[in-house]
Amino acid sequence: MSLRQCVLAVLVLWLAVGGALHATTIMSQSWGKDQDGNAVDLYTMTDKNAEVKVTTYGARIVSINVPDKSDKMSSVVLGSADLDWYLKGRVPFAGSTVGRFGNRIAGGQFHLDGKTYETPRNNAGNTLHGGTVGFDRKVWTARPTLSGVIMTLVSPDGDMGFPGNLTVSVDFELRRQRGAPALSITYTATTDKPTVINLTNHSYFNLANDPSTPVFDDIARINADKYTPLEKNIPTGAIEPVEGTQLDFREAHPIGKSIPDRGYDNNFVLREHKTSTPVAEVSDPVSGREIQVFTDQPGLQFYVPKPPPPPPNMNMPPRRGTAAFCLETQHFPDSPNQPSFPTTTLLPGSTFHSTTTYVFTIKRN
Repeated sequence: MSLRQCVLAVLVLWLAVGGALHATTIMSQSWGKDQDGNAVDLYTMTDKNAEVKVTTYGARIVSINVPDKSDKMSSVVLGSADLDWYLKGRVPFAGSTVGRFGNRIAGGQFHLDGKTYETPRNNAGNTLHGGTVGFDRKVWTARPTLSGVIMTLVSPDGDMGFPGNLTVSVDFELRRQRGAPALSITYTATTDKPTVINLTNHSYFNLANDPSTPVFDDIARINADKYTPLEKNIPTGAIEPVEGTQLDFREAHPIGKSIPDRGYDNNFVLREHKTSTPVAEVSDPVSGREIQVFTDQPGLQFYVPKPPPPPPNMNMPPRRGTAAFCLETQHFPDSPNQPSFPTTTLLPGSTFHSTTTYVFTIKRN
């Protein structure tokens, strides 16, 4: 086995964070090839009590290992040590960077600068997460930094119907925030033509030690007074209060307390979106793990897929509860077709820049 196959890069940096020293180590190894024969790499970032793996296939998070209240380490995202699991789409978009446009574009069509653009209709007549071959299915280039990995992709003019040559970078950084492990994801993009962009990460979180454990008993809080109502999974253009609805997470309560039959797949209009204040928190009372989300984006897609009940008169065992939730920081769905929503237009000479940070803490009581 060659040196590159084993370890491509090892960087050790002693950082002073919160008055304490800790080591950040970045290692890289070959991880196979995608469907087109492109080489895929896997990067591992570690410090004293956290380990994060990311891959160049889809600029995606593969695992985030953090301790529970008994200091047992396990991953809090659904993933696999096998690249083939991702190539076959075992869990759609798992851990990936989605784009060019995360979430939905109604009818696979939008208008920009007097032109109409058509994008693939890969979700009930709409475009979802950038189309049939979005950023989640691309192999990105990567280079290690002192505390993480930067991945870069050039999306050519016309890619999935979107205009402009778009250059995107995603900077994964493992650090500490107030003594707790924190994974920051910073997105940067430039274009040579007017285009639309909405980037996010699609990790499926499960804070238990057993990734098949349902998340209904997890306690969630979302700092949002309003949401964007849907009609056939597309925003109506209205912004309405969460008060009196199943979407009211202003006070923390179990995810399953009033979950709709279809689960949650809703965009919340964040009350404030500053990287200094958490916009959402979810905790597992059993493991003691808690995730806090910080972002500068105006929206948060709370996705809790719920399996449908078995058909009537079918001799089928009852299905277990949902075993994952997603916290996708974003601009609002279908923004290119909703002039009242915050704009997702990116112009030449401007730079799209956004940061989302996941902080992992422990409740020991």
